[in-house]
Parts: sequence; C-alpha cells; structure tokens
Amino acid sequence: MDSDFESVGVDSDEVNPGPVDKSVLYDQEKHVSSAVWEGQERGALRCHEHTSKLGEWRLTKRQLELVDKAGFRYLRLIHSISLDNPFISALVERWRTETNTFHFTVGEMTVTLKDVALLIGLPIDGEPVLGVTYTSCQRVCEMFLGRVPESRYMSGGMVKLSWLKESFSQCPEDAPMEEIECHTRAYLLYLVGSTIFSTTTGNKVPVMYLPLFEDFDKAGKYAWGAAALAFLYRALGKASLRSQSTISGCLTLLQCWSYYRLNIGRPKLKEDPARDHFPFVLRWKGKQSGVAVKHDVAFYRNALDSLKPCDVEWLPYKDIDSIEIPESIKCSLILGRSKTMLICFDKAERHLPDRCLRQHGMFPSIPKDVQQWERKSRGVDSGVDLSLKMESELNEWIDRRLNIVGGDDGVKESEYMDWYLNITRKFVGRPTPTSQFQKTVRFRTKNKRMSAGLRNIACIADAFSTKGLNPQQIESITRIRDTARHCLGDQIGDAIRVSTTPHFEDGKMLEENQSMVRKTSGKCKSKDDFINCYEASEDSQSQFFGATIEDEKLQLCHGDSEVDHLPIEPGKRVGRKQSVRRKPVGKRKKDDYTQCHGASRGDEPQLAGKVDQTQLCRAEVDHSQPQHADKLISETVNNLFQEGGEDVSLQQYPSDSHRL
Repeated sequence: MDSDFESVGVDSDEVNPGPVDKSVLYDQEKHVSSAVWEGQERGALRCHEHTSKLGEWRLTKRQLELVDKAGFRYLRLIHSISLDNPFISALVERWRTETNTFHFTVGEMTVTLKDVALLIGLPIDGEPVLGVTYTSCQRVCEMFLGRVPESRYMSGGMVKLSWLKESFSQCPEDAPMEEIECHTRAYLLYLVGSTIFSTTTGNKVPVMYLPLFEDFDKAGKYAWGAAALAFLYRALGKASLRSQSTISGCLTLLQCWSYYRLNIGRPKLKEDPARDHFPFVLRWKGKQSGVAVKHDVAFYRNALDSLKPCDVEWLPYKDIDSIEIPESIKCSLILGRSKTMLICFDKAERHLPDRCLRQHGMFPSIPKDVQQWERKSRGVDSGVDLSLKMESELNEWIDRRLNIVGGDDGVKESEYMDWYLNITRKFVGRPTPTSQFQKTVRFRTKNKRMSAGLRNIACIADAFSTKGLNPQQIESITRIRDTARHCLGDQIGDAIRVSTTPHFEDGKMLEENQSMVRKTSGKCKSKDDFINCYEASEDSQSQFFGATIEDEKLQLCHGDSEVDHLPIEPGKRVGRKQSVRRKPVGKRKKDDYTQCHGASRGDEPQLAGKVDQTQLCRAEVDHSQPQHADKLISETVNNLFQEGGEDVSLQQYPSDSHRL
C-alpha cells in the first residue's frame, strides 16, 4: 500500500507527521511515535499475560458454581491464546492517552465496554471494582485463603501466581465448604492476575482483590469488565511512552479486538465448531490454516500507516446471531455508548465513545475537547479505602446510563477527516519514497509473472489431446491458445513465439523416454540427438530479467531440424558449472522431462513466477469424460494466472475469449 507522499515524490524530511493543531495530542513529545520518527527504535514490547498454566487448574463442580456466581463464567473458558508481540507493539504506537483511543489514518477507534462484554464475557454494569489497598500479604491471605505463603512467594502486597497454583489447583472432591471457598478464591485471584489484571512485575498479583471474593454473590455484582478496560487503558498509556519496553493488561482482549476490526495481522483459521460460541474471543482459538507468517514491528507499523477504509470493519458483530449472547450481557450493551469514567482501584480512565461513533453505526462527529487530567496513583499505603479519594470519578460512573451518546451531531465524512487530519499523528514511521528504479523493477516483476502464466496457458493448450472432444470444446482450446499468444505479443513485443505444431499425443510429449547427457559446450543432448536447451550469455540473461527474450535464445531441437520454441520454466536456472540432475541412461521413467539452461552465472536475479513443472507442457485429460473439458480448461486458466501472481481474466484482452 503506497502512501500519498510516494505518488508526488515528497521527501520524507519534508513530511509533517502531525499533529498540526496540538490542542488534542498535547503530549506528543513524550509519545513513542516521536522517538520512532527520530530513528530511536525500541523493538517489540515484552507482553505480560500469564495464561499458559490456566488449563492446569482442576475445578470441582461446586467450585464451578462459585466461579459462575462471581461473574467469571465466560472468562474461565478463555485459556492461552498466542500473542503477536510485534503486532501489539505497533498498535501501542497508535494509542493516545489524551483521548484513550487509537489514532489510525481512517479516524479514531477504541476498545469499548461493548467490546469487552462480547469478546471476554465479563459484566460491564454494576458496582465499581474498588476497595482497600494492602502492602502486606500475610493477614489477607490468612483471612481469605486459610494459609500464608512463604516469604519467597511474597513481595509487598503481591503474591506469586506459582504459589497459588501449587497450593490450590487441586481441590479434594470431599473437601468441606470452607476449604472449597478458599480454593475457589485462590483460583479467582490467579484468573484475574493472569488475564485482566496481569502486571509487568513477573508472575505476581496484588492481594487487594481477595476481599472482593469473600462473598461470591456480591462479587458477581461488580463491573469486572469496566475494571478490566480501565486497567487496559492505563497499561496502553504507559506502554505508549517512549521510555517503556513492556505492556500488561488483558492483551488477549486487545489482540482479538483488532482481529475483528482491522484486516491486518488477522490469522486464517480452520473451521471450528466453537468459533461462533460465546464469548467471541473463542473464534480466534482455533488452529491456523497453514504456517503462521511472522512479521516485525516495522511491517505492522507500515501497514497501519497505510490503513485504508476498506481494511476496517466498523460493525464486526452485526451478523453474529444474538441468540449466542446471554441476556445478562445483552441488556448492558448500551453502556458501550456511555461517556463515563472507568474505575479499577487506583486506576480511573475516561471512556469516550463520542470519538468513535462509527463503531456504533453512526456518522462521525467532531468531538469536544477532552478535559486534561493528571493520572495519579491514589493509594499505596496499607489500609487505604480508595472510595473516599475518588468521589468525582465515582459520581461519573453512577451517572453512566444518563450519558449515552447519540448521533445527533454527526457530520459528513469529508468534514470529519479535514478536522481529524489536522489534529492527529498521521505517520509513525518515516515514509521512504519509492525510487524510479524500484518502480521499474516492480513493473518488470509483474510483467514476468504475467508472461509466465500466458506461456504456460499456451503450452497446455497445445498439449491438450482433441480425442473425445466435440467441435465446440476444440474451438475453446484453440481460442485459449490464440489469446495467450496475442497477449504474449502485447506483453513483451512479440519476443516469444509459442509452438504452433503440437508435438504431443494423448497429452504426453513424444520422445519423453529419451535420456539426456551434459555436453561440455553447455548444451544438453540426448542419446538420440533429442536436445532441449537454453543457452544464454550474461547479456541474454539480463535481457530476460527485463522481460525481453530474444527468439533465437529459446529452442526446441529434434534431430537437425528446428521445430519451434518452447517456453522455459520460470524461477529455474542453472549456472555455467552446474550439472543437470538426471537419471542414468536407460532408467528414465516415461514421464520424466528435464529442461536445462546453459546460463552464465548463478548470481543472476532469479525469475519470479515459479510454476509447477507437472503443468508446464503436459495436460492429462480424462477422455472418458469429454463433457468436463470446458471446466478443466477454465480451472487451468484461472490457476495459472494465480501462479503468475496476477488476478487476471482472459476477458481483459482483445480476443474472442469472451465466448468461452
């Protein structure tokens, strides 16, 4: 995807990445994008989420009932999902703490309360997650877990996740209710500490969450989803600073949110019966089809810098069956449009859906300026009740249903983008203009790929046996061959001629059991003078790379008479001192076919558009089913164009092929 500056040849030093109007992004100098623009790469962030051992917990039936009461019925279903650290790092470079939104080229987007409810199934309505802070573990663990960890498992007001798993992951089936509750509280502390409240301190979790699990029914009335989003917002804000190298929070939520909304980094999954089950994060737990391609931060950064409207899915849940969504979740989804304050103990973050109305199916609006506020850690001393220090934030949360934003102030897309491009950071990485040389190479590469496909189409058309075909099918084959020849002439100026006299019988090449031996002259010669060679000097090799092939350089000889020209297989070359792999004389299989290229040196550019040799000059046709010939021809044409790297139809070329 080329950026706009490339088309006009603007020097990257003259590009203003923004913002022009700094009234919104007032902390730009502290942001990581400023460091990247200055050439200070920090690499991929270390992503802290400790879900790999969640599946090792064994919960009894009574424990599962308590977990459901506490509001974590769906979160417990989400075990380890592979995180793409470079992808998450590139997203963080687009996060702005001033607005709690991602600033993409198409506008602002963010993770909303609705996303949290649908993706991980946590309740987003209810009491704020707030309580008393602790700087010591002993008393709290003794009260709610029934035991105290050794000193090596404690650090201030935090306890190691490994101790929780070692001590509480196996609850006896016949255990008394008090012991079951202690084991369940330990599991819930482990669950939130490894997912929604994961920290950058290693595998530790603050014990301040334990008192919230004292009463499981009361625990189910907390807005755990809102707390998870406040925690994630704060983690994104810290990670977006140029001095940071780590990130925590619910990164599974962040990554899967992006998968649903952006066509970047999204894995291709095999069909999985659970992909449409609730919560919707489960869609991305299936096995990937094929090998996963890994990219670095720069790759994803460039992709996000070049993001187009067609790469964005503004309403990813619109086609999902609402039957899958539990009623308890469905009735609270309106809060996805609530302009309110999100609270998680000492973390209070603004939820600003008015900046992302297109995510709710509305026209964009030019939002009001965000009130600047300083994020402070409000309580570090033991025994501090944070509810007494967050009165204004609590009042905003209490009024959450009174501040549902609508689309009354929507404006035209063009008007919004004019405003947005003036206040945003357009580029994170420095754009590199495409040189004329690079453009020429790109054009020639496309040309070679197209030519490779056309040559093979013509050759396969020659190879088709007419035995058992009706006149209309024979005419179709002829048109395909003629169209390919015509296009080859357009592509490279008639530099290639395709054989007009088929030397095949029943789809197989004659003399194919002839063996080949290497002569010192650089040619390949068979025992019975069957020669298939491609002699090329350094000049002719470079000409071929430039999509110009001299006619006399490509020959198919039989005896002493030249019968015509056969296209070489792209992507293959043989150096001057390389030998052709061949079977011993007299032991060659009937269908073996070898091309040898007496090329100059092995360091010449390798030709693009590699084609399966089994399709090069051979077409096997089931003559007992001639009625399928048209279908086979059509599939062959489409497949070969795809192998050539182009999505092209024969209908694009001036010929009678439209009648096919």
